[in-house]
Amino acid sequence: MISEAQFQKEIDIIIANAIREDVGDGDHSSLSCIPDTARGKAKLLVKDSGVIAGIEFAKQVFAYVDEHMTVETLIEDGSEVAHGDIAFYVEGASQSILKAERLVLNAMQRMSAIATKTKVFVDLLEGTGTKILDTRKTTPGIRALEKWAVKIGGGENHRFALYDMIMLKDNHIDFAGGITKAIDKTKSYLKETNRDLKIIVEARSLEEIEEILQSEGVYRILIDNFNYADTRTAVEMIGNKCLTESSGGINENTVRAYAECGVDYISSGALTHSVHNMDLSLKAV
Repeated sequence: MISEAQFQKEIDIIIANAIREDVGDGDHSSLSCIPDTARGKAKLLVKDSGVIAGIEFAKQVFAYVDEHMTVETLIEDGSEVAHGDIAFYVEGASQSILKAERLVLNAMQRMSAIATKTKVFVDLLEGTGTKILDTRKTTPGIRALEKWAVKIGGGENHRFALYDMIMLKDNHIDFAGGITKAIDKTKSYLKETNRDLKIIVEARSLEEIEEILQSEGVYRILIDNFNYADTRTAVEMIGNKCLTESSGGINENTVRAYAECGVDYISSGALTHSVHNMDLSLKAV
């Protein structure tokens, strides 16, 4: 997994690029009618229910736009919120508040939706010992925000990108000439390049799981698109030899049953690609 410093670098890039995209050579709507000496105060108003996420990100946005803005936090990331709640107040130059407004809202609305959906899965898994994971099925350019939101919702992050973990999926296996060849080539590559990366291997059948188990050094087996009975069999076959992960079309209606098969993790792209944004507003007070 990537380090905290690497993750923060991704956040910094997102903020800088988003402000560049939105502000360009100036917020002329504000510049034209609001004096640069004007000061104001605004509140982040919740108009929905769910799990709030992105408050700490909002603070970074405000600081990037104008280091003199101050934020009074009333509700912390990960808290349950309801219509009418006020998450924070921001105070400072009116032009600065307006410059940051849209990025803060766009990010927080999506992050809160992801955190809310993740919490639903976390609650459904309560007591099973199985943890919910995100995937790389994220919005290009803002992956760090979406994975941050999953953590806020109580889930765990899968690999961040292609560079921080080895994941041998069906196409890798087929192009490499089979499971064993793919694993052997991967281990040789890691040794030759002096890289220490965990290896996950996808299995499409019980026969493939049996073959994977013949190789050493596999961190986790991805049990992909199995039914419940075969998942239970796969978990029994794998035992303590490595960790297990179920994936493939698992939703709120099926996640508990897959967890009860005994897998360590369940990964779901729906956490990040199928959410409805939380309704939030930034209103002057």
